[in-house]
Amino acid sequence: MENEKLNSGNASEPQDKGVSRRGFLSRSALAAAGITLTSYGCSNSESIPKNETIDKKLVKSDTRRLGSLEVSSIGLGCMSMTSGSYNPPRDKDEMVAVIRGAVERGVTFFDTAEVYGPFSNEVYVGEALQPVRDQVVLASKFGFRFENGQRAGNDARPENIRKAVVGMLKRLQTDRIDLLYLHRVDPAVPVEDVAGTVKELIAEGKALHFGLSEVSPQTIRKAHAIQPVTAVQSEYSLVERVLENKVLPTCEELGIGFVPWGPVCRGFLGDKFNEFSRFSEDSRFVAIPYMQPEAIRTNMALLNLVRAWARRKNATPAQISLAWLLAQKPWIVPIPGTTKLHHVEENLGALAITFTPDELTEFRNAFEKIELVGVRKPESVLIDM
Repeated sequence: MENEKLNSGNASEPQDKGVSRRGFLSRSALAAAGITLTSYGCSNSESIPKNETIDKKLVKSDTRRLGSLEVSSIGLGCMSMTSGSYNPPRDKDEMVAVIRGAVERGVTFFDTAEVYGPFSNEVYVGEALQPVRDQVVLASKFGFRFENGQRAGNDARPENIRKAVVGMLKRLQTDRIDLLYLHRVDPAVPVEDVAGTVKELIAEGKALHFGLSEVSPQTIRKAHAIQPVTAVQSEYSLVERVLENKVLPTCEELGIGFVPWGPVCRGFLGDKFNEFSRFSEDSRFVAIPYMQPEAIRTNMALLNLVRAWARRKNATPAQISLAWLLAQKPWIVPIPGTTKLHHVEENLGALAITFTPDELTEFRNAFEKIELVGVRKPESVLIDM
């Protein structure tokens, strides 16, 4: 993985061969997901293959349901391809190849947003998926105002929602958004009004399902009463587990799917960083509490535990992190982001990793004893972000 915006030190302890994310093509028991690797081979090469065709037979190799919406059990978050938040924006042709390669390997669920870029991310995703539009699920998000091509505050007024969707449909080269999320709550607009507007868009066929992102249980209930919510998307990983406080139980009660973003904790659980990692001032990492030097040093105890489970399961830390999420509930669908096809393949390898009930209890008992630094407080999820 590249570190253009950071200076990442080497791990302080040697990694067992076959455990580190770097250069590892998982026990790829991708076969367990019905996936056959071809000559695209993902060794240590950083090059991205140019795939000329899409093997449609692999599109639905392993699926789950978000409400009534069927998707691949692991999706692809596309934000990092253009946002510039954690790495420089990537070349469009290269990212189109990655997205199409993900489809070939069975991914059917793709996540983007108008604010990513802004706007360019939807262009990349739209171009990549246009040839297989009817075989994939497109999720995008609205909720911001833009000035001079830059984000300029929240705006979830009905007229802005409609304007946003018009732009989404054009950029994504489609006639409907499969899963339309409110990206962040607008304090000036009741969520009931937002849900009502999306309900109208669904009736018009411009959207098929309604989603919410980073919202409280109370907001979920208010919106769901107007227009059934298909999925809630929030940060959830072995590091950031605060959503287990009332949010996940609310989703389960109401039959709402859950989509974790940051499932490998922005690369930390992918073994990308260590206690020697430092970030440049223009990197978004410098503003993330659990990525501060002291936090990383303390939180290495959790990463070391994940590494131990990776050795135990003959997997990578990223695969253990994703498999743990998948084991929590059958309606949880993580969307790890990447700009590399070999990381897509590695992530899909998590589908072959299972935990027994006793192992899940053992793992949780171990990680809950580790006091993490820089994570959210449980009560924070009771307020919209």
